Amino acid sequence: MNASNRTELHRLSNSHLDALEEETIFILREVAAAFERPALLFSGGKDSLVMLKCAEKAFGVGRLPYPLVMIDTGHNFPEVTEFRDLRAQELQAQLIVRSVEDSMKRGTVRLAHPEESRNVHQSVTLLEAIEEFRFDALIGGARRDEEKARAKERIFSHRDSFGQWNPKAQRPELWTLFNTRIQSGEHFRVFPISNWTELDVWQYIDRERIALPSLYYSHQREVVERKGLWVPVTPLTPPKAGESVVLKDVRFRTVGDITCTCPVASTAASAADIVMETLSADMSERGATRMDDKTSEASMEKRKKDGYF
Repeated sequence: MNASNRTELHRLSNSHLDALEEETIFILREVAAAFERPALLFSGGKDSLVMLKCAEKAFGVGRLPYPLVMIDTGHNFPEVTEFRDLRAQELQAQLIVRSVEDSMKRGTVRLAHPEESRNVHQSVTLLEAIEEFRFDALIGGARRDEEKARAKERIFSHRDSFGQWNPKAQRPELWTLFNTRIQSGEHFRVFPISNWTELDVWQYIDRERIALPSLYYSHQREVVERKGLWVPVTPLTPPKAGESVVLKDVRFRTVGDITCTCPVASTAASAADIVMETLSADMSERGATRMDDKTSEASMEKRKKDGYF
């Protein structure tokens, strides 16, 4: 590729990212205008950090019109939760954290066995937080390219008084006109980066120089191979009998619950390196890294109907 072609490709990429950013900022402002008690779901992961960057551009530091909410499984990577707290402090934003462990103490969450992933049980804690604060809109960082069930979502996804999602009863979204009317007890989940892809996210991170938790970049880590995935060796995910522990250069494409999130082999040390890796990836980030997503589309859709993110 000659210099002229590279310049044109860079211009087209920036134009594309500008359009995505503009749409996201419009949606974030629409939520602030249309709802009384909105909140932004903020995990400290790359998608929520991109969304938060757009919110910063939309409203300014110290002026976010809604709090940040994090549902903590108690099994999150400490690097991510520390980064979450730091970013909230930098933006002078209110941070609300609610824990699955507290739901377990109340008896509203019961694990089938102690080693069960708590990831799916975040739905219960989230619905409890919605009831506690009477949120009428929750802004999330889900993207349609992540998996098939999420591709059925509208940008403004209506939830009934039980927090449930009915994919057959979603409202049309023509000409960026959103029907945000709700009855008492109902709420919306809003997904401003629905139209972004993983590649878009990394190109935007590279362009805007967005700081991320170090786990997203290549580092050495002890892992074991299990069912085609590299499982990190941690106190929560120890090696099983007969498994060989190896030290590999890896990075995380997504950072969720330690018990169900796996890294990929990688030497990418910068966002630009990851852009090049993403261009050649042949599997979605969730399919390549999430043990709990080794399920059918119908299973994920059921979780969403029950109130999952």
